[in-house]
Amino acid sequence: METGKKSVAKLVLVPGVITFAVTVLRLVGELQHWSSVLYSRSAGGGGAVVGIVWLAFIFAIYFAVKLQRGGEGLQSSGKAIGLAVLALVIFIAGGFLPFLGSGGTRVLRLSMLGSLGGVISVVAVIVMREAWPAYWKVMLVYAFIARIPVIIVYFLAIQGNWNTHYDALPPEVAVEGPKFVLLGLLPQLFLWVPWTIIFCGLFGIITAAILKRRTVPAVA
Repeated sequence: METGKKSVAKLVLVPGVITFAVTVLRLVGELQHWSSVLYSRSAGGGGAVVGIVWLAFIFAIYFAVKLQRGGEGLQSSGKAIGLAVLALVIFIAGGFLPFLGSGGTRVLRLSMLGSLGGVISVVAVIVMREAWPAYWKVMLVYAFIARIPVIIVYFLAIQGNWNTHYDALPPEVAVEGPKFVLLGLLPQLFLWVPWTIIFCGLFGIITAAILKRRTVPAVA
């Protein structure tokens, strides 16, 4: 298996369709005020059962298994895991920057620290590429396929005041600036896309490393 454009598209097609369907289902459930356990409308999503955040773990492992068994597997398990952990550390460090110097306030705003945090997230994603390039390519495509529809939903929900978790803010949080950009666009691009690639991807790499270790004795 070579992870060219066609093979990547084929690999992510069904997971992408499933993820999109769950996004639509989640939105309908919130608009129809279905079970708050399954479709929470509280800010941040409230850990609702129905959501694409859980799918990212499942598909990260699925992609890793498919590549490992399809001839595009890990070259070095130790190196891959080490780089993935490094990318995760960099990503987490960048995520804390927007909260530094805030004086304890809970305000969403555009800031230099927030911009630096976004740049560090991109750096973390680049570091993750070196762990397993073929896998990284698939995870990158899937992450954007998963999150672009969410960005669109955020825009529509905020414009229409839909009273969903997509346009909700905790009572103690204020927004200084364009709400869609601060609540929807930037977090999806610089938090959830990297989170999918790096954090969920780490689980996929570990899974592939286990498969590789089990396969080597059989081949020998």
